[in-house]
Amino acid sequence: MGLLGLGFIFAPREIGIGAVPADAPAALIAYLRVFGSTFLGIAVLNWTARNAEPSTARQAIILGNIVGFSVGPAVDVWGLLNGARPLAVVFAFIHLLIASAFIWAWRANISAKTS
Repeated sequence: MGLLGLGFIFAPREIGIGAVPADAPAALIAYLRVFGSTFLGIAVLNWTARNAEPSTARQAIILGNIVGFSVGPAVDVWGLLNGARPLAVVFAFIHLLIASAFIWAWRANISAKTS
């Protein structure tokens, strides 16, 4: 899943061979890259939760979401620089807000364990 996510981010035309046209518009490529960030977040979640006890499973879920939603704004900005629609700014901002919320939840979860 992680390799698929990285593939969609860095080589969307090659990963989507047969489904993505050779002359795909920049908006489609930007969308596939955002799709890749989701796969990457799910891969981190699955990897960290595979042998987790119930008490640490929450951290795995939070970490997977931090990765997925932190890669999202970077991919959105990359898309903006390469011809994505201007609406991608809104999505970058929303992804950044959600990532910030998960980082806050991570810190709250860690501080609750230490106190």
